[in-house]
Amino acid sequence: MPTHALKRPALLALCACVLVAQSMVAAINLLIPQLSSSALHPSHSEILWTVDAYVIVFAGLLVPAGALGDRYGRKGALLAGLGLFAAGAAASALAAGPAALIAGRGLSGAGAALITPATLSILMQLSAPEHRARSMAAWTLSLGLGGAAGNLGGGLVGQFLSWRALFAVMVPLAAVLAAAVAVTTPRTARSTGSNPDPSPSSQLRSSRGGPYGTLLLTAGLVAVLFGIIEGPSYGWTSARILGAFAAGAALITAFTLHALRSAAPLFDPRVFSSSRLRAATLGTATGFFGLFALFFVNSQYLQDVKGFGAALTGVAILPLPVGMAVAQRLAARWAGHPRALIGTGLTLIGLGLLGVSTADAHTSYWAYSGWLLVVAAGTGLSMPALTLGVVTSLPAHQAGLGSGLGTTARETGAALGVAVTGTVLSAHPDLIHGMGPALRTVAVVVLVATALVTTAYGTGTGPAPKSTPDREPALPRSS
Repeated sequence: MPTHALKRPALLALCACVLVAQSMVAAINLLIPQLSSSALHPSHSEILWTVDAYVIVFAGLLVPAGALGDRYGRKGALLAGLGLFAAGAAASALAAGPAALIAGRGLSGAGAALITPATLSILMQLSAPEHRARSMAAWTLSLGLGGAAGNLGGGLVGQFLSWRALFAVMVPLAAVLAAAVAVTTPRTARSTGSNPDPSPSSQLRSSRGGPYGTLLLTAGLVAVLFGIIEGPSYGWTSARILGAFAAGAALITAFTLHALRSAAPLFDPRVFSSSRLRAATLGTATGFFGLFALFFVNSQYLQDVKGFGAALTGVAILPLPVGMAVAQRLAARWAGHPRALIGTGLTLIGLGLLGVSTADAHTSYWAYSGWLLVVAAGTGLSMPALTLGVVTSLPAHQAGLGSGLGTTARETGAALGVAVTGTVLSAHPDLIHGMGPALRTVAVVVLVATALVTTAYGTGTGPAPKSTPDREPALPRSS
């Protein structure tokens, strides 16, 4: 299949898949009041796990899911992900108790972990080099639209329907998307490990290395993400949170040592010798750190302070996707200047957050939405260049791994943004007194990180040097 075989129907199908997967990160937040008063009678802890289960499993499985898709078949991984996503949604819609709802959310998160890197990897494989920036812009716009769609859909369901309706509608929607992918999206050449040592003992080590490495990395990321997400609830110095961080550090260290010794690792940690990859990963986390800090306070401010209903709140955040869409069209024109786009975009996110931090009960919605547009413009300018920076820092046949790394950075940054904002808010008597200090804290972190990212990105050298034996096969197999 030629590398420039991407057609518009395939692009639309792939972007729709990632939009739907991303929408379920945000949609549940607007259903919390209805869930709390539902017949399930969830406790406060069970509500938190209902929200977090999707994100923790999603983020924890992204890197192995991306690497496995590259190795065993991207289209197959995408279709399997849609199946898991639908199964989890069905389990959630039919849940008779909180435990079943949480399990269903986690299963959908595992599906999303397969969907997201596979879509970007297929786009990278099928797009001609001169069109890759445009494809990245469409993909990252779908992420932003997914957040907006989740807020809007969650608000409408929360105000007019049962919470079960949100999950029930995802089942036929996933089936339609799977059919669209099957019809429109061609299979791509998969990468297979090329081990220079053909001995049986070497092959045995390779076959054992993948699952063991996957288990270590996934468990380590889940432990770290648990600590980040639950830190504000249990206290950052509690035994549970410190234990989670210690376990995460130990497991990731074990994964790193295992990968450096393995004949065919899940991915080689030495890819981070590329300063551009490090900068693009940090920049991606920084952008979503700021964006999700805003998301965390946005719905509370509009509902609790301004008195908007759930449905109107979903509509009121439309400046965010509109601003992203307009900015990404500009970003596609300036794709040849990624460092300027990244620096300008991340700076606008920081400045926009400083502007939002001045809002109070008397601030008009139009003034508030103006600052939302500034944050949206920054996101639209920076995220396509950062996404492309992560993916192109790896060899082309590892695009799924690059997507997994980038999306893990997004979800980790998002979790940190919520955690930091929640921690600062908890030190104040109410939202209106804590919102300003919380967003100013986040804005300062964003602006400091922006300086580090733009400095390091300027010294990047392109693709990381290959230090693993996994290389593009001479005769690619279709998968």
